[in-house]
Amino acid sequence: MKEKSFPPVFVQGAISMNFIAKIIRQHNRNTLTGAYSIFLGQVRSDETQGTRVQAVEYTTHTALAMEQFHRIHASVMAKYPLFSLQVFHSTGMVPAGEICFFVLAASMHRTEAIKACNETVERVKAEMAIWGRLLLEDDRVEWKENN
Repeated sequence: MKEKSFPPVFVQGAISMNFIAKIIRQHNRNTLTGAYSIFLGQVRSDETQGTRVQAVEYTTHTALAMEQFHRIHASVMAKYPLFSLQVFHSTGMVPAGEICFFVLAASMHRTEAIKACNETVERVKAEMAIWGRLLLEDDRVEWKENN
């Protein structure tokens, strides 16, 4: 079950709920799909060194990240019987409380969709050239660690 193509991975700024709803609506036309697994990553207002995170500024080496993404995508699509696997990640500034990472896996059965979604999230976080700078309330900046 291979999908034909996928949209660009990177989205400037926060990923809106309207965008997420649009992507989900596009998938409900496949009447063989029985399960969707969706991951939404949100910027947290964590406390660090006595201040709070107000936003994360994401940067990427686009060409390298896309190469890495194509490898991840091909590997996950080959491993699981999916109709679709879509990944979107923010670049630029994303305020705390906003969505910065969206993964959708569609399959006939929930087990495959859930496993594929989880593996994709973990691999994107570990393997793709995406970095985040924490913008703190006291105007300091720290590099974000993926976890």
